[in-house]
Amino acid sequence: MKELFIADLAKFENQSITAFFTASVKSVRDKKDGGKYLALVLKDRTGEMEARMWDNAAESAPEFEQGDVVKLRALVCRYQERLQMKVERIRAAVEGEYDPADFLPATTKDVDALWAELNGYVESFRDPHLKALLRAFLDDPEIAAAFRAAPAAKAMHHAWLGGLLEHVVSLMGVCDLAAMHYPEIHRDLLLTGALLHDIGKLQELVWKNSFDYTIEGQLVGHITIGYGMIEKKLATLPEFPARLRVLVEHMVLSHHGRYEYGSPKLPMIPEAILLHYLDDMDAKMQTVRAEFNRAAMAGREPAQMTEWVRSLERPLLDTAGYLAGHEDE
Repeated sequence: MKELFIADLAKFENQSITAFFTASVKSVRDKKDGGKYLALVLKDRTGEMEARMWDNAAESAPEFEQGDVVKLRALVCRYQERLQMKVERIRAAVEGEYDPADFLPATTKDVDALWAELNGYVESFRDPHLKALLRAFLDDPEIAAAFRAAPAAKAMHHAWLGGLLEHVVSLMGVCDLAAMHYPEIHRDLLLTGALLHDIGKLQELVWKNSFDYTIEGQLVGHITIGYGMIEKKLATLPEFPARLRVLVEHMVLSHHGRYEYGSPKLPMIPEAILLHYLDDMDAKMQTVRAEFNRAAMAGREPAQMTEWVRSLERPLLDTAGYLAGHEDE
């Protein structure tokens, strides 16, 4: 069992530690004086932290690969108000020295409950063809096992085991509410898009000691992979209406919303437009939650602004923490 986690390190500021982490990012960079240093992002299931190795970087770099679990000795310090590790020694960990479960973040929600909720939405469908298509996916043992375990991304929103399932169930709930608000929306079509929009990530991503892309994921991408997976399932449903098929495919192909975001098509039906914005909203709200959690781990007061959030291009303020901090005013 791992003894020190990323979430614990604030208590060890200005102290040396020996611990195991996943080297999710590894880069050999040039020093200003002409030497080399190692820039790392170290992760475990509780979070991630940047690290630098200033001495003996050239000698230590071949000792491990990006994605490896490593054993290191490092000083926990602070740089520009952020906790960081200054690595003194590092090597690849040997199998048996660590438990892989310690290094992959996982959903805090009950996976069985999420899976039941997902199936409950599908069972509520009135359209028999869309229900049959989704059942073809969920009743496939290989797909079901991957769906229950897969992250939703390598490093962005819902980047943890069970993250894809958690994201899809959350999105289906929001889509269900939106369909009640907008009467022109085909509710079952919208929820079908919510369930299938990221189905290609089951083959785009790999999760073992760390999250990464498969070769297919890098060369083809989850949108195109997902389209192919849907085509294969539709081939087993000869009575599926041709017009409905086009709409389902359009939902998946357009859900990124813009060409520059990798979307092959722009959303051109009401359900696709709604899916794009609700998907983006769910991802952004999860990013907000994650940033507040990260700020708390770093010891920041909840009434303070967070650091700059790269994906949102702004710092954030926790409304609840801010208001609670001013109750006496």
